[in-house]
Amino acid sequence: MDKTYQPHAIETSWYQTWEQNNYFAPQGSGESYTIALPPPNVTGSLHMGHGFNNSIMDALIRFRRMQGRNTLWQPGTDHAGIATQMVVERQLAAQGVSRHDLGRDKFLEKVWEWKEESGGTITRQIRRLGSSVDWSRERFTMDEGLSEAVKEAFVRLHEDGLIYRGKRLVNWDPKLHTAISDLEVENHDETGSLWNLRYPLADGAKTAEGKDYLVVATTRPETMLGDSAVAVNPNDERYQALIGKFVELPLVGRRIPIIADDYCDPEFGTGCVKITPAHDFNDYEVGKRHALPLINVLDKDAAILASAQVFNIDGSVNSELDTSLPVSYAGLDRFEARKQIVADFEAAGLLEKIEPHALKVPKGDRSGVVIEPWLTDQWYVSTKPLAEQAIAAVEDGRIQFVPKQYENMYFSWMRDIQDWCISRQLWWGHRIPAWYDEAGNVYVGRDEAEVRAKHNLGDAPLRQDDDVLDTWFSSGLWTFSTLGWPEQTEALKTFHPTDVLVTGFDIIFFWVARMIMLTMHLMKHEDGSAQIPFKTVYVHGLVRDGQGQKMSKSKGNVLDPLDIIDGIDLESLVQKRTSGMMQPKLAEKIAKQTRAEFPDGIAAYGTDALRFTNCSLASTGRDIKFDMGRVEGYRNFCNKIWNAARYVMMQCEDQDTGVNGEPVELTLADRWIISQLQRTEAEVTRQLDQFRFDLASNALYEFIWNQYCDWYLELSKPVLWDDNAPAERLRGTRRTLVRVLETALRLAHPFMPFITEEIWQKIAPLAGKSGATIMLQPWPQADDGRLDEAAEGDIEWLKAMILGVRNIRGEMNVAPGKALEVLLRKAGSEDQRRLQDNEAFLKKLAKLDSIRVLADGEEAPLAATALVGELEVLVPMAGLIDKTAELARLDKEIGRLEGEVKRIGGKLGNAGFVDKAPPAVIDKERAKLAEAEKALAQLSEQRAHIASL
Repeated sequence: MDKTYQPHAIETSWYQTWEQNNYFAPQGSGESYTIALPPPNVTGSLHMGHGFNNSIMDALIRFRRMQGRNTLWQPGTDHAGIATQMVVERQLAAQGVSRHDLGRDKFLEKVWEWKEESGGTITRQIRRLGSSVDWSRERFTMDEGLSEAVKEAFVRLHEDGLIYRGKRLVNWDPKLHTAISDLEVENHDETGSLWNLRYPLADGAKTAEGKDYLVVATTRPETMLGDSAVAVNPNDERYQALIGKFVELPLVGRRIPIIADDYCDPEFGTGCVKITPAHDFNDYEVGKRHALPLINVLDKDAAILASAQVFNIDGSVNSELDTSLPVSYAGLDRFEARKQIVADFEAAGLLEKIEPHALKVPKGDRSGVVIEPWLTDQWYVSTKPLAEQAIAAVEDGRIQFVPKQYENMYFSWMRDIQDWCISRQLWWGHRIPAWYDEAGNVYVGRDEAEVRAKHNLGDAPLRQDDDVLDTWFSSGLWTFSTLGWPEQTEALKTFHPTDVLVTGFDIIFFWVARMIMLTMHLMKHEDGSAQIPFKTVYVHGLVRDGQGQKMSKSKGNVLDPLDIIDGIDLESLVQKRTSGMMQPKLAEKIAKQTRAEFPDGIAAYGTDALRFTNCSLASTGRDIKFDMGRVEGYRNFCNKIWNAARYVMMQCEDQDTGVNGEPVELTLADRWIISQLQRTEAEVTRQLDQFRFDLASNALYEFIWNQYCDWYLELSKPVLWDDNAPAERLRGTRRTLVRVLETALRLAHPFMPFITEEIWQKIAPLAGKSGATIMLQPWPQADDGRLDEAAEGDIEWLKAMILGVRNIRGEMNVAPGKALEVLLRKAGSEDQRRLQDNEAFLKKLAKLDSIRVLADGEEAPLAATALVGELEVLVPMAGLIDKTAELARLDKEIGRLEGEVKRIGGKLGNAGFVDKAPPAVIDKERAKLAEAEKALAQLSEQRAHIASL
């Protein structure tokens, strides 16, 4: 083995070996185990969130593969309609070309070219993360097979009456000219204005105060051109007499009714609210309740129309209402129209007042412009029928959320679900399989030929719908479309339903729920019952920076997982974080922050250190505060494993390691580490079964670093370096060294695949193991018959003795190489037995000259003291240390114990804790209190004794 651990030297070559030998393909003989990779968007490169969830998924897949399950990790990418189209449009704009200049077909050719380039970047990154996905099955949401699945799903849902076309309000992006989902809308807190406008009462009506007008408050005066009513609360006594009467809509001259609706808050403003159903989502719901007309006054650019478009609430054209609008506003941008309308209200004496007002402004996450609720014809999925069985699947436990509390988030959204707008006014995406004749009739089919044949249309001119489907529609079919549906393939029969979905909480609504709904409607078991897409949804938090802030380009705190793996120099990192920024001051600020945070750039930590960090941070659904210090710590962990393996190789290579059945003698230390290994195997397995990656990795770290490396390797040296040790004992210790390490490597493999493979190849033959790769070796199984509580107790006593002496050395500044005399007081029979059995170990590892048990009544000299249970370990101070220093040390320890007694006593004195905590927890705290009180009494007695000398 090389002297130093160099991750880059081993990672790329091992991944190529695994992939070339098809080790990632399903091959286990057991029950299937499937994870579908949440498809990353082909819009750039992977971020820390991808690095995190890939670490989790690969840990699960490698764990189950080693357990013999027939594992499939299904990879693929998402076409990401709006995001991808924007990237390509920006590239064209830099050349002075628009998509309309090219036309639809030529533009789509450009998008496909860019997809090939970007998709290749993402797959290279996934490989660098060590992800053992089956690349032979890689899919793309717009490949031929998935496109067929999307058309099939659309047609079936339409035939079942669950897809329809209707005129409704959507989130409209006036810059991108498309409807967008709620997920693509960002609400920004801003300080705006609240305009109080006077609406004259019609027909001579008066308010209770005798006024001939109502005052309505609005944050969007420009939409008043489309008002259909003024609403008041039915219980508001001020306006009850006016309900059913009318106001004259200023500037327009339209008469609109005064209606009563609980939506109105009597405490807000004047208690009167303008209702504009075509330009506000809440008003739309009021409009439905009162059958108000929908008056659209904006075009696709959010400019004022020359003439309003008026529809009934069912979407049909309203031909009765006057559609005229003031000529002076025609063509004005909405915000320019706002200024003009407010000025005209003021000129007419109808502007009551203007107040500052805090509000949330919805903006497109990609365009950055204010989103407009806009009335358009769109395609919808009727979701309430689909939601019923999707709710039931979680309620009855067929699908489980981990952590469980996310079920509540799921239920709250599903029980108040609205129909899903699935059409987008884009060119990149799955084109909607619907055709129109010259009369505007719509026909849905898998292709034009099917439509013509089904509806006897002959050679009649047909035009396909220009819209494409929402990206979430195709990704909602992901778990089964990737396996060949609608064909009933062997892969579909074998690997569906999938086992686990690993995802962030932010897309439970937009992806997880829709996958459940679509899968359960389209996928059936042989008995006709609905299939679920996955059995478990593991929900993780958002990966944040070390200060807990969300990572974003605008904050300049984004970390690229590959920069952590490969390293990056400071200036390259600064350039990466500031490139493309239009504001020089912001770029300067971020550059300064970066230089302060990473003065030396980022070191190359390797994939294994990053993956282990991710797993160690994967607790129960909370946001993840990413800490570079932990990555460095786990890089040191890799070094520790590497150095331990080098020691084992030096001691065991070309030696008899007892793997051929020869007799062996196991030392106390051998029996102890074997016993501890069984506990670790059981704990890591238990925690992985429960998706507690943090606890599994912590158990592994504790065993490898603290027990195997720090203690067992040291305890092995007195045996291996003893020229007089019998062959059986040497053989037993060498066998234990290699077998325990080999097993620990298999336990660590799901978390740290590269270093474990590299070392395993060298250690496995010494441990009597064979095979081409560690990833196909069996998962370790704990054997309770190999637990040895007696050995564990003896070693813990030995460790406490050694640590006690080492602590005294450290605190008293005694040189590590100076041999010491140790006296033991209050040594029970078990202490004396342990001393007799392990005296050689003690002298060797604690660097002792002699160990003697004080006789009853024998006076001890002035000595520094450590406690091992009730046993007092005394290091005589003559010629070593001074009395003042030892008293100070004892005072420090006594102070610590006093704090511990106070803390535990307070806890046990808290009725809230005692009433709610399980009995076992309370008993454990009482035992800790008794132990601390006993130790405090002993040290206080010792202090008094030294002080009296």
